[in-house]
Amino acid sequence: MNNTVCAVVVTFNRKELLIKCLDSLLNQTLKPDAIYIVDNNSTDNTPELLKQNNYLTQTSIINTNEIWTSQTKYDEVKIKYIHLPENIGGAGGFYHGVKEAYDDNYDFIWIMDDDAFPTKTCLENLKPYFNLEDTVGLASLKLDLEDNILYHHRGYFNFKHGLPIQEHITDEDIKNPVKDIDMVSFVGLLVKREAITKIGFPKKEFFIHTDDLEYCIRLRSVGKIKLIPKSIIKHAEGSVKGTFKKTVLGITANRRPYDKLWINYYMQRNLIWIGRKYSENKLSLYTTILKNYLMTIIGILVFDDHKYRRIKFFTNAYLDGFKSNFDNKKAKQILYN
Repeated sequence: MNNTVCAVVVTFNRKELLIKCLDSLLNQTLKPDAIYIVDNNSTDNTPELLKQNNYLTQTSIINTNEIWTSQTKYDEVKIKYIHLPENIGGAGGFYHGVKEAYDDNYDFIWIMDDDAFPTKTCLENLKPYFNLEDTVGLASLKLDLEDNILYHHRGYFNFKHGLPIQEHITDEDIKNPVKDIDMVSFVGLLVKREAITKIGFPKKEFFIHTDDLEYCIRLRSVGKIKLIPKSIIKHAEGSVKGTFKKTVLGITANRRPYDKLWINYYMQRNLIWIGRKYSENKLSLYTTILKNYLMTIIGILVFDDHKYRRIKFFTNAYLDGFKSNFDNKKAKQILYN
């Protein structure tokens, strides 16, 4: 194995963060051999900014939904820009990026969002573990921009109780130079080519949310995923809160603003789909789903505005998880007509 590495970065309308991500990749002490940028049809002039910053030159059209561009800023790193004709979410973007890098025969594919910033020695600290026996993936420790460890983005599966949501890593886990884990978010996951040959690509139908969880379940079926705490990647999204607190009759709960509620559809639907496919205790699974649904409805009735649409929205998310319905335009249609 030549140990060639291709970083796959999915972006959508966050060109300034993307530039920072690319700078982090290009300034690694051990640089990746290539960076594939998958653009989910951004409308903020992302390619123009990339050209202005000398990342992209000599543009040539491959086909209607792909643009390849060489670059001159760092000659030793190939940059490939893939423009998709519509926004198919992070899951769709990762599907296309991983497939493109796999088809181009890279040995390792390093997956991350556009708001991920690998620290300077991130990849170099993974290199000693590239060829560990029975290992299919490596994970960096994930921090937010204030250097807080994002424990819930690395963890362990539990298929015997409720939904297969992971148990988080602990401070004890990260004291080890290498630690076997089950789940890694798509921020700093390095996957071996041989594993992709066996399990395929990320599930593009998910659109967003839990595509990394489902992919790690498949990865663990063919080998081990190892956390390398010395390798550190930072994530801007980890510093942002998408909920607010609301108090009614002395009871306080975290609530999602109505204009951001559409995001929750994919989490609920995809988790139920994963649970039905992989959970080993179906009684516990269905009991948990029913409990969660009832608590969601009660929360809406007590705390929220737009009660009818919210109830219709969550009911459809749950049902679509059971029916494997992946109509990814449905969430916004229900909420905002």
